[in-house]
Order: sequence, then structure tokens, then C-alpha cells
Amino acid sequence: MTVSAAESRSIRKKDESRSVEIAAFWDFTSEREKLGESELLRQSKEGVSSSLIVAVRIVFGLKEPGLTTLLNASASTLERRIREKKPLDSVASERLDRIAAVSHLAEEVFESREGAAQWMSRPNKALGGISPIMLCETEIGAKQVRRVLHALEWGGAA
Repeated sequence: MTVSAAESRSIRKKDESRSVEIAAFWDFTSEREKLGESELLRQSKEGVSSSLIVAVRIVFGLKEPGLTTLLNASASTLERRIREKKPLDSVASERLDRIAAVSHLAEEVFESREGAAQWMSRPNKALGGISPIMLCETEIGAKQVRRVLHALEWGGAA
């Protein structure tokens, strides 16, 4: 089965778009590490870019129910914010900040963005069979994920 030139261009364009979204998320995780607490608080209150919703969906392979639960917003609200290029509300922004912080730690532990994203996306026995990304819905859950990451980093039991 051969692929037409138009289909081939479309596939390349989608792949490039995915790569851009993935890079945007990891850039966000790196940049937030350079900010002080007051700047992070201001950023959460003002709202982070809604374009990060698409990036998080792609990086962690999230489907709609998981994404809406994680960001505490309906699918229609998330879609509207993306379409209108409006920032996220403070709750979703704070959750994205928490996801970014934990993801950055996972990247350091696994020494790879892809490895970090895969680990964050898969159910984990040490976390009660829940994927680390979904535990980032709350600070208590994120703390559990950090504990497991630190244990992995130091070679101890979670």
C-alpha cells in the first residue's frame, strides 16, 4: 500500500505539530524551575497558556476523562479556552504547575524526557496501581509521586 504525496505531507505535518507541543511542555517544565515562589504564584493566579492543555494531552497520552479530572475542568471549558486562546483559571494553572514540577523531577531521575513521560503515564504498583500523572491532581498525590521518584533516584524502596 503506497501513500500519496499529500498523505505523506499531512503525516509529516502532524508529527511536526506533535513535536512542537511536546517541546512546549518540556520547555515549560524547565522554565518554571528558574522562577521564584512569588513568580510561580503570580503565574498561577494570572493563568498559564491554554496551549499547554494540548501539550499535556500529547506528552502523557491522556484521553478526555483523565484530562478533565486532572485539570478540574469540563471538556467544553478546556476546548473553549484553547479556541479563544485564553489562559487557564488559577486551579487548572496550579495543577499544570504541579504536573510540570513533578515531571521535571521525573526527567532528572530517568535522565530522559521520554522515559519520564512513559513512567508518569503508566500505572505504578508503589502508587496503588495509579499512574503518577493522575496523582498530580492533588498536592498529597504529587507528594507520593515525588517520594517514589526520590526512592528510585537513591536506589531505595519506595
